[in-house]
Amino acid sequence: MQLIEGDCLAVLPQLAAESVDVVVTSPPYNIGLGYSRYHDRRSEAEYLDWMVQVAGEVRRVMRPDASFFLNISGSSNEPWLPFELIVRLRPLFTLQNHIAWVKSIAVGDDTVGHFKPVAGARFLHQAHEHLFHLTLDGQVKLDRLSVGVPYKDKSNIARRGHAQDKRCRGNTWFIPYDTIQRKAQKFHHPGTFPVELPRWCIRLHGKAGALVLDPFMGTGTTLVAAGIEGCDGIGIEMDPAYVATARERLA
Repeated sequence: MQLIEGDCLAVLPQLAAESVDVVVTSPPYNIGLGYSRYHDRRSEAEYLDWMVQVAGEVRRVMRPDASFFLNISGSSNEPWLPFELIVRLRPLFTLQNHIAWVKSIAVGDDTVGHFKPVAGARFLHQAHEHLFHLTLDGQVKLDRLSVGVPYKDKSNIARRGHAQDKRCRGNTWFIPYDTIQRKAQKFHHPGTFPVELPRWCIRLHGKAGALVLDPFMGTGTTLVAAGIEGCDGIGIEMDPAYVATARERLA
């Protein structure tokens, strides 16, 4: 694993072109989260221009058959931002899949998972985030059954000629956070995601021994996932404290 401390816009141009198989990242959302080295409140125009510039560098390092999984969310007051960004990225990528990462769900009278409550009476709680699967041409073949689920109706297996008791999960992924009591359990980072999220992305891309990149590495969750999945990784992060935490987690 290669951990690089620095600004991704300075580091990405140093990486070899067409060298990366899978990109999984969650950039700052521009909603005012409390990062220690990054100001998460730019103007919308400045933020979008910045992200398009980062995405252009990401595109350069992607192999022709690579996958770019971009996790992002808006806020109740600024819900348009993820969609504004994905439209701006249209000249660079094809949006091959749009996955809803469900963090909490209510089925009947039962609820599973966790969310951050929204105060007031105008908005519903934010229980999901966007996971945009971007490719260069929209033709990347995926290993859909690697994150598949068993059939509910087992007669479908033989009746439809399936080789195993597994079907495509679809584009809604329920991956809840673990319950935590202290910020230290999130490595003192305001925007972590569960390790299962990048693991499923890497599996879905379906290339053994892939080179995985996270240009906004944070505390290293994507690289931890890459290691578990038997892949190599490159992580870029500007905050030395987060880089140190990522090294500890990987060790």
